[in-house]
Amino acid sequence: MKKFLKEFKEFAVKGNMMDLAVGMIIGSAFTSIVSSLVNDIFMPVISIFTGKLDFSNLFVALDGNHYPTLAAAQEAGAATLSYGSFISGLINFLIMAFVVFLIVKALNKLKKEEPKAAPATTKKCPYCKSEIALEASRCPHCTSQLEQPTQ
Repeated sequence: MKKFLKEFKEFAVKGNMMDLAVGMIIGSAFTSIVSSLVNDIFMPVISIFTGKLDFSNLFVALDGNHYPTLAAAQEAGAATLSYGSFISGLINFLIMAFVVFLIVKALNKLKKEEPKAAPATTKKCPYCKSEIALEASRCPHCTSQLEQPTQ
């Protein structure tokens, strides 16, 4: 148990747990923003093109009766298949995925590209470990004969 607690302490101290907590908090706030965006902006526009169709009231009552709204069916205690809620959730997901894609794309543009490493011009002598020119056939420090790389 002590080993487990020690590993947990190392995990928490490294910052992984704090990064995760911050990510969860921002994610939940982001979810409410996207839900508002979908419900208050996109769904009304979509309903114009779908004949003012209200996705939240799309359902099938599994008891065979007809109810005017989902709330009425639930109040009557009928089991319902609420596929309109699923459609709303799917639209929420697609919009959220698109927004995250745009954010990641913008952040990637802000990152500076790391310069590529220049090709090596030196190597280490296998005998004295000094830095020598790549083309050297003999080490200038220890005078060892060096093997030439086969090309």
